Amino acid sequence: MKHVYTAVMPIRWGDMDAMGHVNNTVYFQYLEQARIEWFASLGRGGKDPKGQGPVIINAHMTFLKQLRYPGTIECRLYAGQLGRTSFETRMEVVRTDMPGVVWAEGGAKVVWCDYAVEKAVPVPEEIRTIVEA
Repeated sequence: MKHVYTAVMPIRWGDMDAMGHVNNTVYFQYLEQARIEWFASLGRGGKDPKGQGPVIINAHMTFLKQLRYPGTIECRLYAGQLGRTSFETRMEVVRTDMPGVVWAEGGAKVVWCDYAVEKAVPVPEEIRTIVEA
């Protein structure tokens, strides 16, 4: 897997649950935010209902340590395992004040889709080039 993007974001007070740590569902939002920022950096941000773009067909996360407010995290996004219409992404979550410690890791399978007909289409060449490099 190739490192393609790093998103930096704060741990927000509202990210925590009644147990006093970041809720497990929020990690998926971190993954989503990093992925969306990466696509936007490639000029593939936003959604044109008649256009093409990414659809997530599965997502997974392993929680290694409990994140707590306050803090800032880096979501390191990796891409690889390129197919004709899809590729895998993987993410590591680290706190910026503890850069060597991975707090969570996960990923998602991205399928490139024609939104109007709801069918998979080939991954665009510019994304294919980045993932293959």
